[in-house]
Amino acid sequence: MSDTLKIISPIDQSIVAERPVATAQQINTVLTNAQQAQRQWQQISISERARLCHQAIDEFVAQADEISKEITLQMGRPLQHTPGEVAGVEERARYMIDIAEQELMDIPVEERPGFQRFIRQQALGVVLCIVPWNYPYLTAINAIIPALMSGNSVILKHSTQTLLCAERLFQVFEKVGLPAGVFQYLHLNHALTTALVQNTAIAYVTFTGSNAGGITIEQALAGHFKPVTFELGGKDPAYVLPDADLAFAVANLVDGAFFNSGQSCCAIERIYVHENVYDAFVEQFVHLVKQYRVGNPFDENTSLGPVVSKKRAEFIRAQIKQAESLGATACINEGDFAVAGLSETFLAPQVLLNVDHSMAVMKEETFGPVIGIMKVRNDQEAVQLMNDSRYGLTASFWTQDTDKAILLGDQINTGTVFMNRCDYLDPALAWIGVKQSGRGCSLSRLAYKHFTRPKSFHLRKL
Repeated sequence: MSDTLKIISPIDQSIVAERPVATAQQINTVLTNAQQAQRQWQQISISERARLCHQAIDEFVAQADEISKEITLQMGRPLQHTPGEVAGVEERARYMIDIAEQELMDIPVEERPGFQRFIRQQALGVVLCIVPWNYPYLTAINAIIPALMSGNSVILKHSTQTLLCAERLFQVFEKVGLPAGVFQYLHLNHALTTALVQNTAIAYVTFTGSNAGGITIEQALAGHFKPVTFELGGKDPAYVLPDADLAFAVANLVDGAFFNSGQSCCAIERIYVHENVYDAFVEQFVHLVKQYRVGNPFDENTSLGPVVSKKRAEFIRAQIKQAESLGATACINEGDFAVAGLSETFLAPQVLLNVDHSMAVMKEETFGPVIGIMKVRNDQEAVQLMNDSRYGLTASFWTQDTDKAILLGDQINTGTVFMNRCDYLDPALAWIGVKQSGRGCSLSRLAYKHFTRPKSFHLRKL
């Protein structure tokens, strides 16, 4: 196995950077430093932790232009879209920092004469955060900030595709004076990562990534009695009801399906449209998709960049081909989006009609710029089809009837229910998946319950 990790840009297959895999000695040093630093860090006041974390976010935002270009270079998102990730990091981080003091307070219980009793929310220890490339900073900050604010130390293991993001976060925290050892990173291959999650120095693991990766982590942790949070894949559905504002629904669903080339765990991957508005919806949807511009993501006119790798591009093309072989109709002529000189990682956006659940594109995660649209007769059929999935991350309803959205949302086995919105994480709300989309919770006040453990104090006064 190679002892060097390479970032291969999906734009032109060039090598962006190379980093050596951490040695056993380096791993042990990082673990030792993390344990020692954590014991001191948990004694620091929450207000001081907040000050340092806010300063780190200030520094991160100040580097927005450089960070945006670096994201584009590493994973190919159009430069016109990357600043949104910096803004998202700031929104989530500041919210989680600001609520920490209240959420981490001791929990009182009923008074009893002669006793003092309370429950303290104590840091777990060393938290290992394993994060992916598709939103390299957003997925990281979801875990890093509540972990640090809870008094834990953090070791970040980033995807090989976006190794530079781990280094930049480390530099940001180091610059603002975070105590040494409280936040560190390791560049690891799969085998070393699997071994690290089993190390007794690691108290908690958060993993964001593929289902296959989640299964590997869960198997590695069997018998270790170690808490773990998973945020895995999705096949997120949308249902357009007859009373929907079609222009609004189309604009948002096109964006929800194709932003970041569809490479989002909560991207819209299948759409069900009531038969009364199906034809009008499809016409408007396809028209808007045809406005996309595929090209070099550093070009300000480009709105759709490459997918992350040739292997992923082949997978996506295979899903489209399989759907067409089973009767699906492709609405987009790929030739209309062809640009000379581009790598095969660049795909045209595709809209498929006449789809059904015998096709992988309607059942298995695509993670690419493809969407299937299916006509339904009524709400019951829509709910049945939305639930017909092994995933359960988000689902969205497009209607002007809030009561109906809540009624139907209660019937969907999913972590988040949207109405007239999609592909967005509100830091005040719990981010959680069900079924094979994950386990545990990040963001919101509930996240702090995962990054701490309750410790009861039962004090008898003599």
